[in-house]
Amino acid sequence: MLHIVQKFHDFTLHDLSLFQIIIGALLGLFLTQALAEDSVNENNQGNDGGNSHQNVNINNQDHIANINSYNGWKGWAAVWDYSKELFATRLFNKRACIVAKMNKDAFPSLEKLSKFKDQKVRAKDTPPPPFLRFSITKTRVRNVAQFGRSIGNLCKGVPTYYAQQDQGEHFSLLFESQGCIDAGILGLFGIYLCGNISGC
Repeated sequence: MLHIVQKFHDFTLHDLSLFQIIIGALLGLFLTQALAEDSVNENNQGNDGGNSHQNVNINNQDHIANINSYNGWKGWAAVWDYSKELFATRLFNKRACIVAKMNKDAFPSLEKLSKFKDQKVRAKDTPPPPFLRFSITKTRVRNVAQFGRSIGNLCKGVPTYYAQQDQGEHFSLLFESQGCIDAGILGLFGIYLCGNISGC
């Protein structure tokens, strides 16, 4: 009888240790996820009285920022993949996706995106945020999966085109009149996608 009680006691201690290991692993997993993701929300009142709302979700572990601009039919979604040095923007009103090389020296870092949520609203007398302008090419992407899962999922099922960064700094700020779409982060960084998309 004493032998059976001893075996039961050993079995319980073993189970307790295993249970502690499992709990520790699960806590580590959840903490890693919590620390790996960050979220930034930005609202903007437009000149025409309309509202624009953006949400930026940052995955520090995979070095990816997902940006959503909720502006009705003019809304868009984007993925900035820092590890692949690519970004893609899905334009809802054009039913198309644009992929371009990311200039890591010009794009705000993931750390800067995370800190942006703690900044106060930009004062009216401060200069406009930096921006880049891209020209949409007529070259259509045949296989969006080549860009990885995040961009592949974003652009799946819609025509996807390459864009190239325009060089120089002497651009007119009247981008919309030039057929450009503002696909940047409000108050932080401007991205203008310019040109006609075939079939749209």
